[in-house]
Amino acid sequence: MSRRSGILEFAVLGLLRESPMHGYELRKRLNTSLGIFRAFSYGTLYPCLKTLVASGWLIEEPAGVSADTAPVAGRSAASSSSLTGRRAKIVYRLTAEGKEHFEELLSHTGPDAWEDEHFAARFAFFGQTEREVRMRVLEGRRSRLEERLEKMRASLARTRERLDDYTLELQRHGMESVEREVRWLNELIESERSGRDRRRSSPEGSAQQETPGETGGLPRHRDNTPPDPSDDTAK
Repeated sequence: MSRRSGILEFAVLGLLRESPMHGYELRKRLNTSLGIFRAFSYGTLYPCLKTLVASGWLIEEPAGVSADTAPVAGRSAASSSSLTGRRAKIVYRLTAEGKEHFEELLSHTGPDAWEDEHFAARFAFFGQTEREVRMRVLEGRRSRLEERLEKMRASLARTRERLDDYTLELQRHGMESVEREVRWLNELIESERSGRDRRRSSPEGSAQQETPGETGGLPRHRDNTPPDPSDDTAK
């Protein structure tokens, strides 16, 4: 499985965890909510959906069918459409196994979670992610960008005299994009820590179990929009 297809499968599972959708709805949500998929096509999405159905993580069902009468995992909805004599609109629903698999993917905090496109997809589902996992992903992403920034500065120092003004300006623009994202990550990490510290210092009787979906890690006021991790100028 390629990294790109793995990210797409993760995003599809995450969106279907919110509610069942048909293919057009999924494509629209992937394009509008997760900008990293703005260039992909139906030819990419439907093979992904078929793979997830075959794995038992999704089921296909005709639109309007309730969960109680839904087909079993891995079974096509073609038999239902044949009864009506016309092709039914297929809705994709997450199975219990699919939900468990997605939650396992959410818990991963390794280097893949820090890379540009994968980080963007992971961040889009931070509302469903535990606070400690969010912290590890944010800190890993910041570390990766700080390494990238150090290399960019060293490269610019070596080649500055050989670059024309426009190429030099492009290099500076790339550095500024990375620096901006590092500042944004610093804000998020500090907010996550502040929220965790507030919970630890609250009276024992008022302590509450954290649930995925808390947004205590988001800075409450930001004038600038978050940087796009998939922006090529930040690489």
